[in-house]
Amino acid sequence: MSKLPSDFQKALNANQKAKAAWTGITPIAQRDFTTWIESAKQLETRKRRIERACDMLVSGKRRPCCYAVVPMNLYKALGADLKAKATWSTLTPTQRRDFVAWVEVAKSQEERVKRTVKVCALLASGKRAAPRNP
Repeated sequence: MSKLPSDFQKALNANQKAKAAWTGITPIAQRDFTTWIESAKQLETRKRRIERACDMLVSGKRRPCCYAVVPMNLYKALGADLKAKATWSTLTPTQRRDFVAWVEVAKSQEERVKRTVKVCALLASGKRAAPRNP
């Protein structure tokens, strides 16, 4: 798990129920909350997301709503390709969902691996749209 943003850590420390819930979710779920918070472009949006994340955790939610969960193989591939990761971080949630969906609809694991490699190559070259399904 990457380092927890200090403003989110401060909010968790101030809310013991949210902090307890945080320690009870998986590292992938923690990553999704953190990525969702860090993807906010404006400070006010970030503050709202931190507050909302604490509320969701207290209410038993284990993932941020309306957020595309990135498959672990794609997440790792993006982490290994800085150019692809840089483009990924600028995509809208809809664009991210399109890339994830294109990888996930592959019928075999072998095809998903090939598509993951292609996604990284497309993103590294600056492409912002997922390929169309045949």
